Amino acid sequence: MPQGRFCGLPVSAVRIGVGLGAAEFIPTEARITMNRKLEHSQTPRLRDRPEQKGGARADSQCFAWRDPLVWLGAGGLVALVLVVYWPTLNNGYIWDDETYVEHNVNLQSASGLYNIWFKIGAVPQYYPLVHTTFWIENHLWGLAPRGYHFVNLTLHALSAILLWRLLLRLRVPGAWLAAAIFAVHPVQVETVAWITERKNVLSCLLGLGAIWSYLKFSPPEMPDAQRAADVPATGNWWYYGLSLALFVLGLLSKTVICSVPAVLLVIYWWKQGRLNLRETLRLAPFFLIGLLLAALTVWMERTRVLAVGAEWDYSPIQRILLAGRDLWFYAGKLAWPHPLIFFYPRWEIRAADGWQYLYPAAALLVFAGLWAFRKRIGRGPLAAALIFAGVLVPALGFFNVYPFRFSFVADHFQYHASLALIALAAAGITLLCARLKWRGALPLVAIVVIGSLAATAQHRTGVYHNLKTLYEDTIAQNPDCWIAHHNLGSYYEDRGGYAEAIEHYREAIRLDPKQGRLRISLAAPLLITNQLKEADAQLTQALAGEINEIDRSDAWLYLGNVRTAERRFSEAFAAYEQAISARPDNDVVLYFHGTALAASGDTDGAIEKLRAAIQRNPNYAEAQNRLGQFLTIAGRRGEAIQAFEEAVRLAPNRPSFRVDLGNSLFNAHNAALAEQQIRAAIQLDPRNAESYNTLGAILGSQNDLPGAIIQFQMALRINPGYVEANKNLQRALEAQRRSP
Repeated sequence: MPQGRFCGLPVSAVRIGVGLGAAEFIPTEARITMNRKLEHSQTPRLRDRPEQKGGARADSQCFAWRDPLVWLGAGGLVALVLVVYWPTLNNGYIWDDETYVEHNVNLQSASGLYNIWFKIGAVPQYYPLVHTTFWIENHLWGLAPRGYHFVNLTLHALSAILLWRLLLRLRVPGAWLAAAIFAVHPVQVETVAWITERKNVLSCLLGLGAIWSYLKFSPPEMPDAQRAADVPATGNWWYYGLSLALFVLGLLSKTVICSVPAVLLVIYWWKQGRLNLRETLRLAPFFLIGLLLAALTVWMERTRVLAVGAEWDYSPIQRILLAGRDLWFYAGKLAWPHPLIFFYPRWEIRAADGWQYLYPAAALLVFAGLWAFRKRIGRGPLAAALIFAGVLVPALGFFNVYPFRFSFVADHFQYHASLALIALAAAGITLLCARLKWRGALPLVAIVVIGSLAATAQHRTGVYHNLKTLYEDTIAQNPDCWIAHHNLGSYYEDRGGYAEAIEHYREAIRLDPKQGRLRISLAAPLLITNQLKEADAQLTQALAGEINEIDRSDAWLYLGNVRTAERRFSEAFAAYEQAISARPDNDVVLYFHGTALAASGDTDGAIEKLRAAIQRNPNYAEAQNRLGQFLTIAGRRGEAIQAFEEAVRLAPNRPSFRVDLGNSLFNAHNAALAEQQIRAAIQLDPRNAESYNTLGAILGSQNDLPGAIIQFQMALRINPGYVEANKNLQRALEAQRRSP
């Protein structure tokens, strides 16, 4: 092992905070109190008795930010997060990132920001605060993924710090250790390394802030009489308002934190030994707002995301069996995070299998045991288990969520819930080490636990480098994962690797032949590679099966494209009409219908269809660009330039759009602006031969023959068979020879 490193990590990064051992960065007075309590307790347990001295003084101690140990502890957590997650700054976009960021036109304008907040369906889920952060970042550093990854990393580090301070506030032993484990646990990599999961890191920070603020408003250690007298007098209602505001902002990031008021009630029960009617009434607005926004999320999952159908058709008994198995899965991954897979195998949930009842039965037995032994071991373990299970409820199968189509579990589903069991484990380790009465036990155990988890997590970040690494890792660990093969096929198709795409699509169909969507996806590269008969057969088979209206519309659309390629235009037009009938809002059908009309010679009809597609979707950049092409054919150059300019505005990073605009401007005798667009296209894609050919023509028109010759040669270097560039080069050389 290299000197100065532990499990692949710098020892200095692991030692920060841990080296102080059981002190846990608690200020002196609170530290002495805890040590005395441990010394005089025959059975160490999580502290659950009310403080008789009131909560205000203790609270001020726990948040003594002038204490240098506080800054040392916070710095240690930040250092751990940076060491583990710094490689993610070199990662790109993965699954769903194109919808949330890369191709999200709402991030580009003020009208898009309005849509994010006030137009249901403008973004996949109504999480407007998340998309607002993306909107701000898009205006700061564009689409460079590094900035988005850095914000995720920062929010995760802040959550770890706030978790530490919150656990100290609640007098949980091992508070810093718990925060460190949360910061570096490999299960959290999926959330931190995935830009789309800004939902998790942002909502977690806001949810923790809401809990902290509420506890400032009404400290659980304060006796009821003192609380009733002190809260109005001290003006702590400001903390109540802050807590409610943070809670609402958290819900607007991800509604999983609707469990915050329930978590607070569990905390009060843990500290006071009973449910407090006063706190229940005060938390009523939290419950109401949380339920309303959670209901909106459930509705959108069904109606917008389309989490409906056979994949979600389970009886109440099956959902209970699923919930029990999910609980043990998530607890098991926290205890032993191996293997970690982006798409885990999807279980078969059968009520007839008696062994599947063991999961919920065992969970109930654990809860019953913790309740029965609460007087001996304290209420803390039961409180942690209740919080863990309660926060997980939305992901346990009681509600339909779209990812259940692929797997019933995912690492990012337990990002919030994991806090409870991690805190319980850290407290147990701390108390056990205290009972051993070996001064160096806790630092040693902490270094081993944090170091091993951190090394595993850092290695895991590489899996999320891009779509290819993600799905290849998934297939290596879960070879029967049809969605991984499908998505890897899509990755290759987008990059022109049609043979590889076809191979993975066929494997996906072999694994799940009932999925009509897979046959539709396979038809696309088959069509591009002119394998029209097989494409026709795949689409016909997809239409013969049970598919939803969106897939049915897409199947008819691709069948229309096959008919167009076969120049059977009347059949193609009939297929497009079927596609529109299945899904009237499908603007893509209008786009391809227009393309087919143009291929049949009906340019005016094509222009009409493209304008209809744009009317339905004003942000349809491809339709704007194709409209410009058809207008050019029709000789309407002014309108064509306007369409090309709109396409470039909507998709400024598409080099082909800038080439089309440059060509149109050049033909309109505006060489200066044309050159500007072509040079921008070359900067975006230096391997596009057409760009160099067009730039050569522009320079030639300006009598810059040496510059034109260089550009034509560049085009031929990229594409030696480029006939037009070769002709232009010969003309330029001939003109240069004739020049004096």
